[in-house]
Amino acid sequence: METVDNLIEPLRHSPQLPQAVRLLTKQLESERQARERFYREMTPDQKIEFIDGRIILRPPARNRELDVMLSIATLLSTSVGLQKLGTVKSAKCLCVFPRNDYEPDVVFFGKQKAATLEPNTMKFPVPDLVVEVLSDSTEERDRGVKFEDFAVNGVGEYWIVDADTAQMEQYVLDAGAYVLRLKSSSGRVRSEVVAGFEIDIEALFDEPKTLRGLQAIMAAK
Repeated sequence: METVDNLIEPLRHSPQLPQAVRLLTKQLESERQARERFYREMTPDQKIEFIDGRIILRPPARNRELDVMLSIATLLSTSVGLQKLGTVKSAKCLCVFPRNDYEPDVVFFGKQKAATLEPNTMKFPVPDLVVEVLSDSTEERDRGVKFEDFAVNGVGEYWIVDADTAQMEQYVLDAGAYVLRLKSSSGRVRSEVVAGFEIDIEALFDEPKTLRGLQAIMAAK
C-alpha cells in the first residue's frame, strides 16, 4: 500500500502542483456536499454506504451469509459483554471514516470508543475490529477500498469471512498496514484486539458448533 508521501512526491516540485491542489480541493468540496445530502436522506431501512463520493446501496444478504453474520456477532458480543470490553454492533451501524462511510457486517468498539456512544447515536466512530462476510456484490470493496481505508485509519483487526467456502482470513494491523495472520477453515482463531476472544473457526459456520462455542465462552467466565 502506497504511503501519502509516495502518492504526492511526483507533484511536489511539478509546475502543475497548484492546478492539482485546486482540482483536489474542488473534488473534496463536492464530496462534502454529497456526503451531507447522504446523511440527510438516508433512512433506517436501507443498508447504505458512502464511498469515493458515491452512495452505494447494498442488496439483501443471502440466508447463508446472514447465518454466518449472526454466529459471529453472537459469539463476539457474548465474549465482549461477559468481559466488559466494550460493545459489538452488527448490520446497520454507520461507521464514519475521514472520507467514507461504511456499514460493516460486524464491528467491535473498545471501552474508550464505546463510552462515547449514546442512545441516539447514528454515526459511529472508526471500529477497533471489523468483520465483513463476503458476497458477490461486496467482495471487490471488502478487499479493495475498505481494506486500505481500515488500515490507514487504524482498525486494529479485520476479518474477511467467506460463507460459501467456510473460510476466514484474519488481518492484523502492523506499522499501518495489514498482515495476514491466519487463513483457514479449521483450527482456532484468536483475536489480537479483543482480549480473550478465541474460538473454533468452524463455529462461525455450523450452528451446533456455534452453540458449543457459546458454552465454552460462558464457562470460561
